[in-house]
Amino acid sequence: MYQSPRGTSDILPEEQPYRLYIEKKAADIARLYGYKRIDTPVFEDTELFLRGVGGATDIVQKEIYTFEDRGGNKLTLRPEGTAPVCRAYLEHGMQNLPQPVKLFYLEANYRYERPQSGRYREFHQFGYEAIGDSDPVLDAEVIDMAWQFYVSLGISQLHLIINSIGCSHCRPQYLEKLKTYYSTDT
Repeated sequence: MYQSPRGTSDILPEEQPYRLYIEKKAADIARLYGYKRIDTPVFEDTELFLRGVGGATDIVQKEIYTFEDRGGNKLTLRPEGTAPVCRAYLEHGMQNLPQPVKLFYLEANYRYERPQSGRYREFHQFGYEAIGDSDPVLDAEVIDMAWQFYVSLGISQLHLIINSIGCSHCRPQYLEKLKTYYSTDT
């Protein structure tokens, strides 16, 4: 008998109302903050992920599904949403629009991971991207959007912990202290 491929799952009819409810909450919050939906292709030129995500990352080294099409082009199933959104931003001249450009996506992604509890090779995610402005207020906005998403689902026992490696001025000092910390014998 046929089965779904390892690391994938069917979303059955009785599960669809829950999925649609979650997707609607994510989209409603995005629109409330002025984000517009973007859909990118399921596969992209492999080079996008080598440059965008980084060739030395685990995603690129071990976890991407890459194939060559009949024309000899190397293509990769989308492992994450940010790089394709940035590609679309540049390709379609969105840098000429008023900045920041605020986009969101709801999509399936693919990673060749060892399937285990809570981790799948095909997974669905949504994301919010604010591109074209480095104002840290946008980072706070995205964090608040994520918080509002969880609250809208009725999840109340939340704790937010924020980490930072510092700004461009203080980061060198931070890195030196970090190197010193890890190089000392304890």
